[in-house]
Amino acid sequence: MEKINAAHQYHWHAVYVKSRAEKKAQNELCNKEIESFLPLQFKLRQWSDRKKWVEMPLIPGYLFVRISRKEYDFVLQSIFIVSYVRFGGTAATIPDNQIEYLKLMLKQDNLDIEMTQEKLEPGQNIEVIAGPLIGLQGKLVKIKGKDKVAVELEQLGYSALIEILAEDIRISER
Repeated sequence: MEKINAAHQYHWHAVYVKSRAEKKAQNELCNKEIESFLPLQFKLRQWSDRKKWVEMPLIPGYLFVRISRKEYDFVLQSIFIVSYVRFGGTAATIPDNQIEYLKLMLKQDNLDIEMTQEKLEPGQNIEVIAGPLIGLQGKLVKIKGKDKVAVELEQLGYSALIEILAEDIRISER
């Protein structure tokens, strides 16, 4: 069996970006041919004279990059990147399936997603058994009514609060 060189294994990592520079950071990384993902959603913003739909980062201050070890330092050379999100002294690795679920959530037109950094109380593990997010697993949290489910993105310390009908989830044993 052939060993895969660690320098060529690609993993998702989260990086901190300068304030309000998420799109600029993503554009710069794109120009350097580094795969990145910036979760964006449209929000209705109110000004004194008008309302306008604007595209805003779902998780302000963060950007996801899919890199191998050899691109690790190259990402930090961006003037908009502050540092990697770290746990235990090393850059946190985000599982591919969490990025895919985040992308899936953002594709839903009628899905109201709210991000929170609030520490969630331990709850029951659940799995979505119907609807557009079928197969998604997370923790059941009763926030803002009975139909909110929190899906923890543990590596970031964030949770996505997603409105899902109670009949579309079941208790799971992870």
